Amino acid sequence: MANITLKQLRYFDALARHLHFGRAADASAISQPALSTRIKELEQTLGTALFERGPRHVSLTAFGEDFAVRARDILRSVDELGDMARAARGGLTGRLRIGVIPTIAPYLLPTLIGELTRAHPEIDVHVRETVTPRLLEELDDGQLDTAILALPIDAPALIEKPLFDEALVLVRHEAEAQAPIPAKEKLREMKLLLLEEGHCFRDQALSFCNVPSPQPRDGLDGSSLSTLVQMVGAGIGVTLIPEMAVPVETRSAPVTIGRFEGAEPQRTVGMVWRKTHPLVAQLEQIAAIVQHSARILMAR
Repeated sequence: MANITLKQLRYFDALARHLHFGRAADASAISQPALSTRIKELEQTLGTALFERGPRHVSLTAFGEDFAVRARDILRSVDELGDMARAARGGLTGRLRIGVIPTIAPYLLPTLIGELTRAHPEIDVHVRETVTPRLLEELDDGQLDTAILALPIDAPALIEKPLFDEALVLVRHEAEAQAPIPAKEKLREMKLLLLEEGHCFRDQALSFCNVPSPQPRDGLDGSSLSTLVQMVGAGIGVTLIPEMAVPVETRSAPVTIGRFEGAEPQRTVGMVWRKTHPLVAQLEQIAAIVQHSARILMAR
């Protein structure tokens, strides 16, 4: 059997993840015909098909699914060899792949990227914004070096580094600016607008309101905090947002912000990374910069 190349494995992995030749080609920075040719060459080398190709879909064969697991292990190990060399040289240089959840990314990243590049100009920062379950998958696969998200999480293979606590505030229509802040128990009786399933912030809001498992409610879920705030401005209901989102999300909506009396609802924001990552010492330095960036943001 001819040698399988790392480039072939990376092309295969891209197609296995996207299951779409066009998107996989874009992710691999090659043309779609070139990607198709490389995949066919790999299948010829292996002597069996990796993908089923239909007129409207691409799917992995049973062998392809097993091959994908081994290929990702190999690619992760190769990437970690490079990270080991970077760790041996010391300092913070080269590519840094950071994942961030959507309820943090738009607010923290502008400050964070500036602080990172100022402190370590040789870092090449790559950012991935998606929900927590997907970030954890990509950390496990070695596609990300670290992620910034809400803690705690249940992932024994990851180090959790708490960085700061952040209050959750109530957003109501501006017409309610003088009305008393409702008790959290009352929120269950109101039209509480939430992020759609998959966002950890949805679960935090439900936990604060003591709503364990709500039934689906048409028209009361949004895909972003911006959508929720605009819905509140339209008079549809109320919502909760993290404190860091207030300056951005409320500046163009007719809403008012309220804080709960007594123990405010909070979330803990932190960083996570694999316990086996070669750049653990460097990631601790990154965590300190994230923490510093959050202080700058909150002080504005």
